[in-house]
Amino acid sequence: MRFVKCYGKKLILKELKKSYNFFINETNTNKKSKGYGLTRDKTILANHIASIASVGYGLAALIVGVEHNWIKYEKAYDRANRILDTFIKNVEGKNGFYYHFVNMETGKREWNCEISIIDTAIFICGAITAGEYFGKEVKEKAEILYKRVNWEWYRNKETNYFYMGYTPEKGFWGHWDMYAEQLMLYVLGVGSETYPVDKSMYNDFKRKKTDYKDIKDIIYTYCGTLFTYQFSHAWIDFRDIIDKNFINWFENSIRATKANRQYCINNKERFKTYGENSWGLTSCIGPKGYCIFGAEPCNANLKVENDGTITPCGAIGSIVFTPEESIKAMEYYYNTFPKLWGKYGFKDGYNLEKEKPWFAKEYIGIDKGIELVMIENYLNGTIWRYIMKNKYVKKGLEKLQFTQIKQKEEILL
Repeated sequence: MRFVKCYGKKLILKELKKSYNFFINETNTNKKSKGYGLTRDKTILANHIASIASVGYGLAALIVGVEHNWIKYEKAYDRANRILDTFIKNVEGKNGFYYHFVNMETGKREWNCEISIIDTAIFICGAITAGEYFGKEVKEKAEILYKRVNWEWYRNKETNYFYMGYTPEKGFWGHWDMYAEQLMLYVLGVGSETYPVDKSMYNDFKRKKTDYKDIKDIIYTYCGTLFTYQFSHAWIDFRDIIDKNFINWFENSIRATKANRQYCINNKERFKTYGENSWGLTSCIGPKGYCIFGAEPCNANLKVENDGTITPCGAIGSIVFTPEESIKAMEYYYNTFPKLWGKYGFKDGYNLEKEKPWFAKEYIGIDKGIELVMIENYLNGTIWRYIMKNKYVKKGLEKLQFTQIKQKEEILL
């Protein structure tokens, strides 16, 4: 088949449909299986491993599919309903939280992984969004799952930070002590009626701020990787709200995304993969495996961490922040590198630094998920619209003292 160049909205919709197909095809649909509805973590080297975060994005994919007439409402409803049954009955975890990676057939822990607060939160966001969209039993079951989550159990009472991980073998470890992708944790945590945490947790994490070149006042994350500025925004609509300290987190992600792109432009002499239309440093598969790539500003040693790998999901997952720049990047990837495109749209990464250019062969669920949700929010605001109807999300934002921006003017960070 002759490769035909593609641009603009046609390309955006093409990638949206391909990303949707990942969640339709890479999910256990055996109704007799205890793992019904569990979605594969990645397409290679993980044939029986599901990611609970992938399932959260998969629930969003069902909504997107109905909205674009790719799946019948009744079929999507049934599938969402059965997925939540799987989590109610079979997926392994503790205190309402789930293991990061589970067996696709049984729902049991795999890879000796951690019980993950952030991946549980992504799943819960997908569940309550589906609940608002489909209503009836889906909403009832999403609420059951949300009410099970004991947010207080995951809080370090000495520091007032959420821990980062827990395993039965070594207990809790790490802290969410800086700004990153965890804003959703505070919204869900303080909004809970069963196991709420105090709003002081939101106030206590560190907000380190600096400039990058001409881009001012960025509240930055430790590794400067784009998913940390994307994941909470994929679900919660922070566009026109500010907290009591006048922080506009959506505007902050715009600035951080522009800095990430500018960092790639400024370092294109060091890495030939980088450029004005090849940017978006974030976690992805690279030549050495799954790595976290980042940009300034950050605390990480980028000279050690970065190897020239770029992933399409970096720019695409930022389409709500930098639409023009993100669409140009998509057009560049698609029209320049046919090997970067396949069954589920853009593959996970590419690197031009070696004699022979390297292209990933696989797709990762959370990377296709952030593309799918952000594209749909950019086009129609669908995921934002439904999750923002949820009474617990509204309660959480209210308790955290977020308010509407009264005037469309730049907010000081």
